[in-house]
Amino acid sequence: MTSEALFSRTVRVEAVPKDGLTRTIEADPAERAALAELNRLPGVAKLTATFTLRRAGRAGVRVSGVVHAEVTQTCVVSLEPFPATLDESVDVRFAPSADGSAARRGAPGAPADAILLDAEDAPDPIVDGRIDLGALAAEFMALGLDPYPRKPGAQFAPPEDVVGAGSPAPAGGAAKKS
Repeated sequence: MTSEALFSRTVRVEAVPKDGLTRTIEADPAERAALAELNRLPGVAKLTATFTLRRAGRAGVRVSGVVHAEVTQTCVVSLEPFPATLDESVDVRFAPSADGSAARRGAPGAPADAILLDAEDAPDPIVDGRIDLGALAAEFMALGLDPYPRKPGAQFAPPEDVVGAGSPAPAGGAAKKS
């Protein structure tokens, strides 16, 4: 299941005026529940985004803005749920691809698998003349999640070493004398 099917707010590229367009979107409770399940979160209380779309080149669009989410994550130390707030900046280019597939990553004349380290990311493809702002917001929310969330104040305490209590090798690893 992809986030595109769970939270979709499309904008037709042809509807973006030369001076730009601003859109604010918000996920409804069913969309937030589906995104929480997709991202293995106990909950998503809020997901909003404000995007500015501007023409970029002949047929491209640049989308910039901020994604705001209020989620519940599970602490990796205590396994307790705790609230977390995400504010992720977005700056993504979109362009139609010549052959309908994703845009290439390298420079003209470079091998197909070449990736330029100092170059800007290749644009995301415009699909059927539309850009899905909901999918973009869901993607940046997922990217902003801490993969190892820790509840504030949670401390890891290693188990106390119990020497000789059923341990196959006592401290020091002394072998039996024969």
